[in-house]
Parts: sequence; structure tokens; C-alpha cells
Amino acid sequence: MVLYEYPFNESVRTLLRLEHLFDRLGQLLPRDAAVDHHFALVTMFEIIEVASRSDLKADLLKELDRHKAQFIAYRSNPQVSQDALDGVIHRIDHAYNALTQQVGKAGQSLAGNEWLTSVRSRISIPGGTCEFDLPAYYTWQQHDAASRRADLLGWVGTLAPWAEALQLLLHLVRDAGVPHKVVSQGGQFQQSLPQGRSYQLLRMRIAASEGLVPEITGHRLLVSVRLMRPDAEGRLRLAPVDVPFELTLCT
Repeated sequence: MVLYEYPFNESVRTLLRLEHLFDRLGQLLPRDAAVDHHFALVTMFEIIEVASRSDLKADLLKELDRHKAQFIAYRSNPQVSQDALDGVIHRIDHAYNALTQQVGKAGQSLAGNEWLTSVRSRISIPGGTCEFDLPAYYTWQQHDAASRRADLLGWVGTLAPWAEALQLLLHLVRDAGVPHKVVSQGGQFQQSLPQGRSYQLLRMRIAASEGLVPEITGHRLLVSVRLMRPDAEGRLRLAPVDVPFELTLCT
């Protein structure tokens, strides 16, 4: 099964982009090749760029507060495990406190590192980090893998509170949805959304064997899925098929 996700608002869209980048970073850091550590730096700079939105920190703290209030309301419910509830609230408090201790935007503590600044200014230029352009960076790439990794972990560690907060929030959002089975009609599916209820994320699972590419659109009243299939030239065309898939709407 292949999982696709569609955000209903800009805040969740930003969180998904950051999650994607942190996942990539997590795969690159354990590797030993200098080229992998180069792209780990590229990814770290991309994270800082995406997370530079001035209201991101306030949005994260607000959402953590909202989820905490929802969970506290379950304390009097005898059908809810109080130990599990306390565990979730503790995780929210830990993420909240760690994020409040961060000064300014993500990566701001690295702004005074002249070496990183020089690399960042050249790394987006095609071929801009050649040894004759950035000899200091080229020298760093010749260090042993453990030394490079230690440097990277030190720099990336400044972003850890942001990663913890967004990963926890996305986990809570995803857990709030209940999956159900639906079937497309002629390659298309539509579902009306109840008024007065706000959704943050759509999740869709479809069999990889179908070879279909979903085009998902949605707003507060309606979600629509068109199942596409690439032709011989790679252009996507509507596939007029009736196919079952799993749909989850998360609040």
C-alpha cells in the first residue's frame, strides 16, 4: 500500500515539508561518504529556510496547547487509561517547554557561524562548493566520517526542539482520524464534509500494484480524488477504473 497525504491548511503543509526534510536528514547522517554529509548540510539549510516563517513557533505552541486541553478533558472519563493519558500530556509538556526555550527562529543560534554562513551562501549555486570556491569546506570534507558527523550532529542538535514539536503534533493529528474503505467510480471520488467541522489532513492508502497516481483537492466543504495513470510519455491521464482505497480525515 502507498500512503498519500493532503494538508488542508498552510500550517500543516509546512509541518509535512519539515517532516520530509527531517526524515531525509535522519537517513543521511548515519552514512559515511562525504557526499552524503554534503547533502545533509543542504537538507539542514533547507529546514532552516522552511522553518524561518515568523509565526511558525507561535503556531506550534498554540497547537500543542490545544491538544493538551483536549487530553486534559478526558481525565474524568473512566474509559480512558489515565496512565496513557498522563504519558501523552507529559510528551506535550516536554515538547512545549523545549520549544519555548528556543530564542528566535529555527537555526538562529547558527547565524554567527561564519564557516556555515559561507557554505550556505554558495551551496545553492550549481557547482558552487567546488574546492577552488570553498577550500575550507573542501578540507572539511576530507575529514574522517566520525569527525564530520560530530560536527553535523552539533549543528542539527539546535533544531531538535522544532523536530520534536512538529513530529508530536503530526502524530496527534494522524491519530485523530479513523480510516474507512471507499471505492472510486470511473477513477473519481468525492465526499462532502460536514459543516462546522474543521479537518487538517487527508490520508489515502492505495495498492501499489494499481500503478495509479492520485490527484487530491479539498477545502472545508468537499474533498475530491482523481486517479491518474501516466501514458507512454509520462503525462498523467484519468484512469476510468473502480478501485478500492482507504481514506482517513484527521481533525
